[in-house]
Amino acid sequence: MSTPVIGVLALQGDVREHLVALAEADALARPVRRAEELAEVDALVIPGGESTTMSKLALLFGVMDPLRARVAAGMPVYGTCAGMIMLADKILDGREDQETVGGIDMTVRRNAFGRQNESFESGVAFQGLDADPVHGVFIRAPWVEAVGAGVEVLAELPAADGPESRIVAVRQGNLLATSFHPELTGDHRVHAYFVRMVEEHLAAA
Repeated sequence: MSTPVIGVLALQGDVREHLVALAEADALARPVRRAEELAEVDALVIPGGESTTMSKLALLFGVMDPLRARVAAGMPVYGTCAGMIMLADKILDGREDQETVGGIDMTVRRNAFGRQNESFESGVAFQGLDADPVHGVFIRAPWVEAVGAGVEVLAELPAADGPESRIVAVRQGNLLATSFHPELTGDHRVHAYFVRMVEEHLAAA
């Protein structure tokens, strides 16, 4: 099997860190800013950043509609933090004019864990990986308020203010999303998980 080519949407956010993490997970990684670059990759990572700005830039650079079309056609995409918001079908606390790529049947709340100075790190038990928790970095992070029947919940965190848990990682088909930033930790297991998703998709094509 040939090595998968995975792009990182290079409009904003931790682009370099994702490129490094994907390379460490044995993928060919390259930045993607325009539709013609998107057409040359097998899959895409949407990094963290500011989701409203990222949405505007995706429209400005002409990549939003081609990305929606690729998602609808089954291209694997992994979104972290703002990338999770970009993959959500519904957003809470977003701007009225904010657009998303969509694709995951979930409702996501922006900045749910608090402001920048309330950022934190936590171990995250991630289904499909080994027993050791993933090191999660949460920076103005969203959480998932609700999911549809076709969405698999991969990770939750206990709520600080009650007995409920907050959903922080999900998968629906070829789409993966996390509230946290694994690219900032040196633990590349979530990226390796995504690379395996891409390889399985390519093998089945």
